[in-house]
Parts: sequence; C-alpha cells; structure tokens
Amino acid sequence: MQFTWVSSAGGPLLVAPQSALSLWTGADSADGPEESWGDYGRACAIDGLLGLVAVGQWQALVLGDEPAMTTYLPSERLFLRWAAAYEEDDLVSAARRAVDDGVKWDADEDVRWVVDGPVVIFDSAWPGAELEPDNHLVIDLPRSEYRVRATYRADGDNWMILVQLQPV
Repeated sequence: MQFTWVSSAGGPLLVAPQSALSLWTGADSADGPEESWGDYGRACAIDGLLGLVAVGQWQALVLGDEPAMTTYLPSERLFLRWAAAYEEDDLVSAARRAVDDGVKWDADEDVRWVVDGPVVIFDSAWPGAELEPDNHLVIDLPRSEYRVRATYRADGDNWMILVQLQPV
C-alpha cells in the first residue's frame, strides 16, 4: 500500500485540528447510554456521511455513516473512504477519475469547516492526546475555511465515499 489508511473499531473517524487534539476525550465510558460516551458519543450522533463537532474553540470534521478505512489524496483535497475494492491502486484511480469527471455531490452533505492549520484523522473513540501510533494520519492543511462535500460512489468493483475540501 502506498497510502496511509486509518481505520476505526466501528465508530466514526474524526478529523481534528492538531492544535485542539488534547481537548478530544474519546470514549469516556462505552458501557452506558450513547449520551454518556463523552466526545465519542457526540461524534456517533452525527447523522450521514459528515458533520461537525466542537473541540475547544475549533470544530472537528466527523466522517460518519460507516467505519470505512480512510486516506487523504492531497492533490484532490479528498478523503477517500474504502467501502469495497480489491486493490488500493484501482480504488485510488476510480476516486481520481470521479473527481476529474465531475462528482455529483449529495446536496445534504455540505458543511463549512474552519481550520487553523494541520489536522489529524483518527478513530473518534481514542483520546486525542493518546492516538494509536500506527492508526492516524496528519494532514498539512493551510489555515482556511473549507466547503466540505461528500457522496457515495461506485465504479465497477470500487465502492467509495468521497469527501472533498474546497477552500472558500
């Protein structure tokens, strides 16, 4: 594999500003009702492919719907979520083809997200201060406001969720 893929134990992935990582508590207690699961419970409450949750004075992007392995394609400013595919190269090619051909984004999967610099994608159940060593990815984003849109896409045997960042 040429890309770093981040996976989840079953819940949503989180893309949080690196500057606010220590404020994310993850799953305080997964034994009680979802509301008592701390920050992880807030991430789980997001309905759909994406949403935002507060982390200190910033917001984190929640990649929801399913616990798909996810990577980031910097040249396309695209989170690629692996729903089904036989090979990484085929999936990445299908995602790039979709962007080049003009993706039809889901109208209800569209948010504005402001970041102060680099972000980290990781399993939302983990505390930001204690990330899994081999299961997170730092993405060097410029400080900006982004329009974030998502859609589910199938291209032959390659099924994916695409989440693209567009500077505003």
